[in-house]
Amino acid sequence: MRLPLHSLSLISRSLSDRLSAIPGRRGVCGAAMRLVQFCRQGDEGGVRVGVDRGEGLGVVDLKAFDPSMPMTMRELLEMGTKGMQCAQRALEVSPAQCVVPFAEVRLLSPILAPEKVVCVGMNYRDHCLEQNAPIPKEPIIFSKFPSAITGPFDDITLPDESQEVDWEVELAFVIGRKGKHIKEEDAMSYVAGFTVANDVSARDWQMKRNGNQWLLGKTFDSFCPLGPALVTTSAVTDPHNLGIRCLVNGVAVQNSNTDQLIFKTEQVVAWVSQFVTLSPGDVFLTGTPPGVGVFRNPPVFLKKGDVVECQIDQVGVIRNNVV
Repeated sequence: MRLPLHSLSLISRSLSDRLSAIPGRRGVCGAAMRLVQFCRQGDEGGVRVGVDRGEGLGVVDLKAFDPSMPMTMRELLEMGTKGMQCAQRALEVSPAQCVVPFAEVRLLSPILAPEKVVCVGMNYRDHCLEQNAPIPKEPIIFSKFPSAITGPFDDITLPDESQEVDWEVELAFVIGRKGKHIKEEDAMSYVAGFTVANDVSARDWQMKRNGNQWLLGKTFDSFCPLGPALVTTSAVTDPHNLGIRCLVNGVAVQNSNTDQLIFKTEQVVAWVSQFVTLSPGDVFLTGTPPGVGVFRNPPVFLKKGDVVECQIDQVGVIRNNVV
């Protein structure tokens, strides 16, 4: 069961209220925008890219605004400056015939089928403290398969193979242009924007099976809800000073701040780009704060019927039913 989207206007923040970009931190897009990937209700195959107008005023369909625009976010990012400038014009003009009311919108993950989903483990100081683990000296990198990605209001499916499925709210960022051996001081210019992620994890497979390799426990289908929007870097005052929370059935289970990140966005981009070429659309999950179920006494895991809500200030809210 998918949740209704009538409350999306509460999740989206008015772009007119956004602050200007901090000098030196501007990413791929200099404008403050909330870019979304969506389909119209009842048209599940018709993926579109749009710009959220904020305050419940609907989404500007970029393809309707300019037929030369692509159908997916990844393709839009691959266009570089041309695509971002078109999105900015579409937001400014917002022709009535190009605006899709929220009642007709089903939000998808901001990115579908990225080349890479890169994750950072043990990246919150307070999360390390809750498990009596040492602070890492260098980023701990693992991955999820792109097929784990699901939408911001789609279901999380409990696999029959696991009895210990857990939650992890995370700040995610998306790469906006190709790069290798990127310097920390240049890293933000490669970042298109930020979004909310839930790094859903099967702890039995992560910690007890598969030779203690994390991949299988992290990558079941539906184990990476993302959304609700790709919030451009200029629309986020400081990504490393944001409230971050997870609620299960309305009860707060994680409540921290991204100022607890050990390796910040710039450091992660520089580190990973030593090993692999980063491409537009690549998704990075930056780690989770304390409060996960496995370290509770006794441990608590998700069950069918639960509702998991992940919140990050200035970025948005995702809400997923567990089935």
